[in-house]
Amino acid sequence: MHDGSLVLAQPRHSDRLLLLFHGVGSSARDLAPLGSALAQARPAATVVSVEAPLPSQLGQGQEWLSVGGITEGNRPQRIAGAMPSFLQAIRHWQDRCGLGPQQTVLLGFSQGAIMALESTQLDAGESGAAHRVMALAGRFAGPVRRAPSDLRLNLIHGEQDDVVWPKWSAQAAAEWSGLGGDVTLDLVPGLGHGIDARALQLALKHLPPG
Repeated sequence: MHDGSLVLAQPRHSDRLLLLFHGVGSSARDLAPLGSALAQARPAATVVSVEAPLPSQLGQGQEWLSVGGITEGNRPQRIAGAMPSFLQAIRHWQDRCGLGPQQTVLLGFSQGAIMALESTQLDAGESGAAHRVMALAGRFAGPVRRAPSDLRLNLIHGEQDDVVWPKWSAQAAAEWSGLGGDVTLDLVPGLGHGIDARALQLALKHLPPG
């Protein structure tokens, strides 16, 4: 199902699963440099860059959901429609690696970050896919409704992002913290909609010890 996904590191005795999720119109290969840096920093971790299942309507790459005609009103419904496939991908790699949610970190960029963030908002019986979500240039589809006590959120966003506005990460951090959740917010000066060396270093800093 996820034939385009890339296993960037899989040590014999892995103690953590790092799953990377790319943006719309992109591919698993585009996050390979980030994944390789994470693998080097955490040599005991299995690192996989997961390919979204749908051909992008932008004309290249893949996507979890279409952004054609997307609005604030229909975004939640589209994300809900894509969520089963997203969760299936997480469980596929957890089963394959023999690691559970408490050993799993989700790291998404743009649409991948949106999906990872929204996976934390499912009902308690449906969520619990990971113990940490690291979102680069992401956002929630609406106000944060729940902040699970066993889940840490790391938000990294370029201050000059004109695709997914940084205000969404700032708002998410305030709402998550207001619900008693554990969250960090890093706004990167001068960075647009992308990942630079500073964002990479922040992601490395927030990785769980290992």
